[in-house]
Formats: sequence, structure tokens, C-alpha cells
Amino acid sequence: MSASKLFRFVLTALLLGAALWFGKGAWDQYMESAWTRDGRIKADVVNITADVAGAVTEVHVRDNQFVRKGDVLFVVDPARYQSALEQARSLLAAQQVEKGRRTREAKRRAALDDAVVSAESREGATSAMDGASAQVRAATEAVHLATLNLERTVVRAPVSGYVTNLNVHVGDFAAVGVARLAVIDSDSFYVAGYFEETKLPLLKAGAPVQVKLMGGDATLHGHIESIARGITDRDASTGRELLADVNPTFSWVRLAQRVPVRIHIDQQPKELTLVAGTTCTVILDSKTTTAAAPAKATAPRGA
Repeated sequence: MSASKLFRFVLTALLLGAALWFGKGAWDQYMESAWTRDGRIKADVVNITADVAGAVTEVHVRDNQFVRKGDVLFVVDPARYQSALEQARSLLAAQQVEKGRRTREAKRRAALDDAVVSAESREGATSAMDGASAQVRAATEAVHLATLNLERTVVRAPVSGYVTNLNVHVGDFAAVGVARLAVIDSDSFYVAGYFEETKLPLLKAGAPVQVKLMGGDATLHGHIESIARGITDRDASTGRELLADVNPTFSWVRLAQRVPVRIHIDQQPKELTLVAGTTCTVILDSKTTTAAAPAKATAPRGA
């Protein structure tokens, strides 16, 4: 074999070997390693509703504004609740006067001789005193409730975070239980990575991960906090007779189901703006892939 043919043969073998090596590396990177592009930045969203009904008289925040826990968001007209409180206080004062009169009457009859006041009269006076005491307790609770309703006319932020979807303005009617705005808890940001079920053996709680945001070149570091224990079975349905309605056909191509994995962000850079709902790529640290694989449990004898 001539030198030129030998050189071409060796060169071809080297190129083929390099192609196989790069191909295997790409296969391991994209098919065997634990990573997913299907990640989402998430946070706890608190829906703010009025606890009492009434017209909105003041709005103290703007859309996307940062608020601290306890800051005033908006105010419901307090006039009727102030009037209800004054009425409850007046009723309490009247019941206290009545209780005092009944108490003095019961003491006077208890001090008189049996020849002057019968036992039935004493018992009636004691019962009237007890009834007056109960009325005072009821009026006291009414004052507490009226005070609470008046305090709830001022709607405050339950957590520190960002106001979003502001849908309340001066003059609007705030109904009880109807959300008027939302506050995104600034201390609750986390990542939800949707990994294929074939990658679950590589995942373990506590394993460090990298999170690469699609918007920009920022990379966050975190660790797996927990793995979901269930997802919806789209093929499971119920027929008219409450029996399982099983699809008689079976698709030859079966896509791996995706399982939500909650990832805790270890440290968030101050200059980085996280937006709930944006996408990211989640990559398990390759150094911990082997260590993250859970050991197979051995079933006890007789199980």
C-alpha cells in the first residue's frame, strides 16, 4: 500500500472516530444528562380582597409598585362602619346600666327576710341578673366585631412584594371576597423544572442545579427542593356508567411524561429582576449526577 493511500485511510479513520466521539458526547449531553429547557420562574401570588364591602375612597399604590408588609393598599368608605361601632357602644352602655340595676335588685331581695320576699322572687331576680350579664357579653362582642369591621376598611399588604394587576380605583365598589389586585411575594421566588420521567432516576432532593434564564445571560444557582409525586393522567376518564373509559388504540410513539420539580434559589443577585412566568433552562450539576441517583430499595422478606 502506497504512502498516500495509507495516509487517506488513516485520515478517514480519524475523522470517523472523531465523528463517533462527538456524536456520543452530544447524545450523552442531550439524551442522558439531567436537564430541561422547560423551566419556569414562579412565585407565590396573594390575591387581595376587601374583608368588608363599600365604596373605595382611597388608593395608595400604583401598578408594579413594591410594597412592604403592612403598607396601606386602599381604603373602603368607613362612614357606615364608624356609625355601626358607635351604635354597638351605645347598646353596650345601655346593657351595662341594665345589668347594674338587675344586680342591685337581686342583692336587695337576697338580703330581705323570707317573710318579706319569697324564694320564687329571689330566683326571678337572680335569673334577670344572669340574663343582663349575658346581654352585656353579647353587646361587648358586638363592639369587638364593629371595631374589627372598621379596622378592615383599611386594606393592607399581607406580605412584602410587588403590586400587579391593579384593578381598583377611587369610586369602585369593593365586594367581599372579590380580588381587586394581586401582590407577588418578593421572598417566594422559586423555579419549577419540568423534567422528563426518564430523567427522574438522576434527580435527588438537595442536588445542586444551575438555572439559565432565557432573558439575558444570567445564571442562578439552586438545589432541588422536592419532586412532585403525581401528575394528571389524560387517558383516565369515566364513562356514563361510572366505569373506566379506556382508549382501545395505542400510539406507537410514546412521549415521556414531564414531572414538576421544585427548585430553591440559593441566592438571587440584587441587580437581577425575576419575573414570575418567564422561562429558563435547568441543568443538574454533572459532578453530582452520579451521587444524585437514588439507591434501589430492597423489599423486606415477606413483602
